[in-house]
Amino acid sequence: MCEKSTMTSVIESVNLQYKQKKFPTMLTDFDEMPAIKLGEYTLTFELDPLGPVGQGVAERELRETPERQKKATEELRTLLKEEKDLVLPLDNDGWLIRFLRPCKYYPESARDLVKNYYGFKVKHKELYCGLVPSKEANIFKHNIITVFPNRDQLGRRILLLELGKRWKHKEVNLDEVFKGCVLFMEAAMVEPETQVNGAVVIFDMDGLSLGQTWQFTPPFAKRIVDWLQESVPLRVKGIHIINQPKLFNIVFALFKPFLKEKLRNRIYFHGSDRDSLHNHISPKCLPPAYGGTIEMTRVTGDQWYQLLLKCDQEFRAINSYGYKEVISN
Repeated sequence: MCEKSTMTSVIESVNLQYKQKKFPTMLTDFDEMPAIKLGEYTLTFELDPLGPVGQGVAERELRETPERQKKATEELRTLLKEEKDLVLPLDNDGWLIRFLRPCKYYPESARDLVKNYYGFKVKHKELYCGLVPSKEANIFKHNIITVFPNRDQLGRRILLLELGKRWKHKEVNLDEVFKGCVLFMEAAMVEPETQVNGAVVIFDMDGLSLGQTWQFTPPFAKRIVDWLQESVPLRVKGIHIINQPKLFNIVFALFKPFLKEKLRNRIYFHGSDRDSLHNHISPKCLPPAYGGTIEMTRVTGDQWYQLLLKCDQEFRAINSYGYKEVISN
């Protein structure tokens, strides 16, 4: 059950910070951006404004111009004020823009996405209530979910899930995997470049066993598909299945009935064919394990977890908004 007093204090704290925030895409403020040092590399969120390339993509693909952004933001704010059952950070333009961008600045579509986003949280409140990194150490310590520190050739974030050899399904259940993905997606949504360029997901299914296959169920499959298709304010540009054994056909058969054409057309099966994968993600952006040439040390799930931990308060702020029936219980 969510703690009402905690949520109220978080909302009050967030509201005080809107006018003078260093990082306008976030709900809370920091004296400096959370980061962790990995040798010569610093792992952090990328919160700089869009560069020239990102601005070009935003204008071509999302209809984004300063004038349209200002107008659509005000229209979305007005539309959401009519949703009396929702508690929302309506004074935060950066928060509104994260919903407008995937909807190409159509305010009514963005309003519907906001409602779907929070409606999904109501439907699955047993997973979302109190969801913060500090409570989800297990999934990250098993190192089956990570994000590449670099982007691909189109500026997209690359999320990797290894649900074969690395996944000890008796120690990490699929609900934990889902919650880990949610935490990563929420973090990605604050990055302007990711809002515009989107993300790609690689599922490495090498070593998938029969015991792991039986963990997947139709309700779980429907939840994942509903989340990706209707509820995530993020552009998921491609889902790439690699190293899949024949057993994977059983898993995919569970997901297939729920897929709409748009998402179905963005799922690619590569097996061990690295050239097929490279047709979508340049080898210059992939490590040698996937036929790539980049030599950067892999960032482990636990290292990402250390960074997410520094943002626990941001996730508490995220949890403080939504339908009143959830955040007040």
